[in-house]
Amino acid sequence: MERELALEMVRVTELAALASSKWMGRGSKTEADGAATAAMRSMFNSVSIQGTVVIGEGEMDEAPMLYIGERVGNRQGPEVDVAVDPLEGTDLAAKGLPGALAVMAVAPKGHFLHAPDMYMEKLAVGPQLKGKVSLADPLDVTIQKASRILKRAVSDLTVSILERDRHAEKIAILRAMGVRVKLLPGGDVAGAMAPAFAESGIDMYVGSGGAPEGVIAAAALKCLEGDFQGRLMPADAAEFDRCLSMGIADPRKILTMDDLVGKGDVLFAATGITPGEFLKGVRFLPGCRAETESVVMRAKTGTVRTILANHYLPGKPFLQALGGYWADEQEAASGL
Repeated sequence: MERELALEMVRVTELAALASSKWMGRGSKTEADGAATAAMRSMFNSVSIQGTVVIGEGEMDEAPMLYIGERVGNRQGPEVDVAVDPLEGTDLAAKGLPGALAVMAVAPKGHFLHAPDMYMEKLAVGPQLKGKVSLADPLDVTIQKASRILKRAVSDLTVSILERDRHAEKIAILRAMGVRVKLLPGGDVAGAMAPAFAESGIDMYVGSGGAPEGVIAAAALKCLEGDFQGRLMPADAAEFDRCLSMGIADPRKILTMDDLVGKGDVLFAATGITPGEFLKGVRFLPGCRAETESVVMRAKTGTVRTILANHYLPGKPFLQALGGYWADEQEAASGL
């Protein structure tokens, strides 16, 4: 894959973030997600790839765009798998809470797992614990191993997990051990990425979340030298059979990074929508401008770039086509 693709990916996530930001804090998660999806799909038309959506907004009959199997790009570049989540953390954006992102990842064709839309049990860690803990172990054993490897008391460890009823048992185990527990209202991908950023103060991410988000998180962690393991959680026979139909021979196998994102190169990009721990959210500025902060990473080189961009909103044809909110801002700035 060409390294120039990294900047094109950022342009895609930036537009998705800008489009969804007009719904930030307005309690309308469907509208926010729809705006991000439409913007991301529009920007793909200018990206030099022959891409196929492997992780997207759902099946063809469930999503009008960015559906699984849809071809994206201008058909002039490399053949690649594309994984997208135009608005990761829809509830976060709708409620104005921290951590909503526009994310995408790209890998050579055939490298991304075609993850079914179901829960996946997850374990995400940073570089220090890479290859040294396993999803096969009970949670208390994993915590004890991490304590020994990191040479820190169990009470000094911090584990993040989505605040969901299904995690009550795991949260109880962690607290009984004296672990610091950070409960997340949402943001499955950002939560899994956090252990790879030393400044986050998070040592491990556990619990279950969406399987498609697991593939995207694995792509990010590969670029960050972290580790991710997942195990699909089919709820019934129909979901088990769906895994088999998608080419997953053993639906209950522990999936490694190689299983999820392949052994080759991976590119990952994310733009903050609401302020988070490692990316700022969209900030509206005077003069019909907005500021975004993005990260773009490449597994092959290990390069992590943070990009701060200042956008002139009337210069974005897609945003102007949305009308309403954007048009009102432009009129206000011109004194009309």
